[in-house]
Amino acid sequence: MQAFLDNLNLPEVPGRASATNPSNRFEKIDVRPDPEWLAEQGATAIATEYFFDATRDILAKNKSPDIPFTFSINPYRGCEHGCIYCYARPTHEYFGLSAGLDFETKILVKRNAATLLRKRLASPRWTPQVVAFSGNTDCYQPAERDLEITRDCLKVFSDFRNPVSLITKSALVTRDLDVLQELAAFGLVSVTVSVTTLDNQLARVMEPRASAPAKRLEALAQLTAAGIPVCVNVAPVIPGLTDHEVPLILKEAAACGVQRAAYILLRLPHGVKELTAAWLKSNYPNRMAKVLSAVRQTRSGRLNDPAFGTRGKGSGARADAIQQMFTLACEKYGLSSEQVNLNVHHFRKPGYRQLGLFF
Repeated sequence: MQAFLDNLNLPEVPGRASATNPSNRFEKIDVRPDPEWLAEQGATAIATEYFFDATRDILAKNKSPDIPFTFSINPYRGCEHGCIYCYARPTHEYFGLSAGLDFETKILVKRNAATLLRKRLASPRWTPQVVAFSGNTDCYQPAERDLEITRDCLKVFSDFRNPVSLITKSALVTRDLDVLQELAAFGLVSVTVSVTTLDNQLARVMEPRASAPAKRLEALAQLTAAGIPVCVNVAPVIPGLTDHEVPLILKEAAACGVQRAAYILLRLPHGVKELTAAWLKSNYPNRMAKVLSAVRQTRSGRLNDPAFGTRGKGSGARADAIQQMFTLACEKYGLSSEQVNLNVHHFRKPGYRQLGLFF
């Protein structure tokens, strides 16, 4: 990684967290422009491109023992929010793309998601259970404002009365309060909003197209007022950069009426290591060594520890201190870390809805 940083001399790309496309770990050939030539040309804005994803099954099955759901739904591959630290970035490499700018600017869209979901839930083999939005990229990223794929899927969950949980960094989730309230009336939904920092300047360069921190807090307040079970997720906690903000984020969330909280500690898999290091070098050069060292202190001397059970919270004295700080702040502000148990007993097949007239 040091060689990568030593040779890094790229202009920032307006509106993007990444400044480059690092090599794909699955590709044998890596072709890229000369960095000095790029620097001379100057950076220009890069438009987002959307591609139709012809997937035939909308539900992804999870086999990880430390994740509390079996199935997740991801309407989009890639994410225009562009969070530099995103653990999902390397998934773009499976399509011959890069975890860098490609992940932020080349979005694969599952336009037929609602149709596929309806077919799956109507199958006699389907067992009613919680489905998670989204296990990978944000289901309320900017494209959702016009495409409404997530909204259409929520309507399907409501029709079948199948429970669903959502996690997002976008205040756009409040657009769907009507459908969320339909689900909440039967105990079928919970919403988690991730808040990484309350520092607007940091958020702007670290999560360039996600909702501003204040907007996320407003979304938490609106969801709570609407009777939707809500959780604030302090995620990721970045040691040496944002960890000191944990108590204040929890305080602000509690003031919005939130009663549940969680956190996830930063980990940097595959090419996300280089991307985050390059971002730190460009935006916080005086803190780069400190932050990377702090991450290693929570990851057994590495920047990523994918082990089940510890990947979410890390290990070691520094990770323990962060967990203790989170726990004490939750106690102080009346926040619980327990999960909401969603109801699976209201499941129905919409074709038999007329039977409800007789009961």
